[in-house]
Amino acid sequence: MKLTETLLEIRDGIATVTLNRPDHMNAFTPTMGKELEMIFDEADRDDSIRVVVVTGAGKAFCAGADLSYGVQTFDVSRREGRDIPMEEHRDEGGKVALAIWKCRKPVIGAINGHAVGVGITMTLPMDIRIVAAEAKIGFVFTRRGVVLEACSSWFLPRLIGMSKAAELVYTGRVFHASDEAGSGLFSYVLDKGAVVSKALAIAEEIARNTSAVSVALSKGLLSRGLTENDPETVHLIDSRCFYWCGFQKDAFEGVMSFLEKRQPRFTMSPTADMPSFYPWWTSDKESV
Repeated sequence: MKLTETLLEIRDGIATVTLNRPDHMNAFTPTMGKELEMIFDEADRDDSIRVVVVTGAGKAFCAGADLSYGVQTFDVSRREGRDIPMEEHRDEGGKVALAIWKCRKPVIGAINGHAVGVGITMTLPMDIRIVAAEAKIGFVFTRRGVVLEACSSWFLPRLIGMSKAAELVYTGRVFHASDEAGSGLFSYVLDKGAVVSKALAIAEEIARNTSAVSVALSKGLLSRGLTENDPETVHLIDSRCFYWCGFQKDAFEGVMSFLEKRQPRFTMSPTADMPSFYPWWTSDKESV
């Protein structure tokens, strides 16, 4: 698929994805959504990619949905010119969010400017969010007569708690990122010029120093552990993961590189070398 509304650059294990509609403040379209889905699906399969960084071209990260369809913007059947049964509809933002969440590689949002509506909800499944302090952020759906999308009713309260999520969603207010610096929504709130460089520095630290399989398993433990009922269940899962890792060549290399005071040379592949019980969340929990 040719990329027309996004850019992709892969260098030294880091895939940098740029939302690329700067003349429209990178407003989200179905085309952009399909391109992002494809990019994250490919990043998941490509062992040369260790980390994904997502940013926006120009002064904004993403100003939300493209409203050029006017009053038909959110009326999917009228916009598409065909009847789409409600039961069959899946919102594009949600498909992007799920592609990000399912990706075994860490995803870092370098939110270099305004992020409103789907512009902010698409970042919630990302592992780390770094934002420009003066970026305008808004979960504005109630002010547009619609509701949360992109699976954000699942992600948002897990990040910032139910009460704060309710406040931001029910009011639909637009705020500066610096106003919520301590809420847990962002990992770092920085000057605009430092956002991408900080994201790339973290990405490089991961790509150079860690085992790709260890990171993929750790991402699964963190993201899926939230849905477990109690810590004992998580104990059973991470015990199994730790046991399996202990007799793999990446663990041997991790110990030897430390003892020999050198850079590690991990060789295991997230696409070829994951344990037979991965993904454990799709199997019978009693077998864990």
